[in-house]
Amino acid sequence: MVNKIVLSMALMRLLSGSIEIGVALFMLRYNDIERALVMNSSLALVGPIILMATTTVGLVGVSEQLSPSRFLWVAAGVTCLLIGILKK
Repeated sequence: MVNKIVLSMALMRLLSGSIEIGVALFMLRYNDIERALVMNSSLALVGPIILMATTTVGLVGVSEQLSPSRFLWVAAGVTCLLIGILKK
């Protein structure tokens, strides 16, 4: 039987991939550089949101198994990832 947390993380990633494929198909359909750029920019929001959501679900799943110090290290790592992704 599949772990519920793993299943939810996988489903979020499948949703993210489906959104990316859908946007790529829209880009091809409209065949317009300006629209494609707007669509591509909107995907820049989807990626970090899915990253934060899947990481949160995963951390909730392992929170009982992590010591407080290890949990802080994981949180610091996630924070560094988000700063690197979102900083302009």
